[in-house]
Amino acid sequence: MSVEILDGSTVQSFVEDEGAFNASLDGRFAALDANHDGLLSYAEMAGELMSLRVLEKHFGIDEAGAVGPDELAVLYHGLFARFDRDGDGAVDREEFRAEMKEVMLAVASGLGFLPVQMVVEEGSFLKVAVDRELARAA
Repeated sequence: MSVEILDGSTVQSFVEDEGAFNASLDGRFAALDANHDGLLSYAEMAGELMSLRVLEKHFGIDEAGAVGPDELAVLYHGLFARFDRDGDGAVDREEFRAEMKEVMLAVASGLGFLPVQMVVEEGSFLKVAVDRELARAA
């Protein structure tokens, strides 16, 4: 982890650089695709999301047991469904790219135009965006 300064334009610029953005996404897709079939199953995606505890940490779901395990599973299935745009039960590379583009543009919009200091994980899309911007400025 590292502390970085970024704003919405850092993230938006990264997303708009289709080559860099897709290369980063494709690397993440390949890392998640445990059986190397070119598709992400619910198990392959949910395993990572659950290990990060995205819903629990960022939406306060684990406050005083607010949501039981069954309800949490429904939430994760809903998140997977956002990626699985054609509803065939698997996420292909194009679906992954399209949803991640929407997610990252929403992050850019949320950050706005004023720089913020935040902790980002090594290898995360935000860290890649910051590193890309720093390399361009050098």
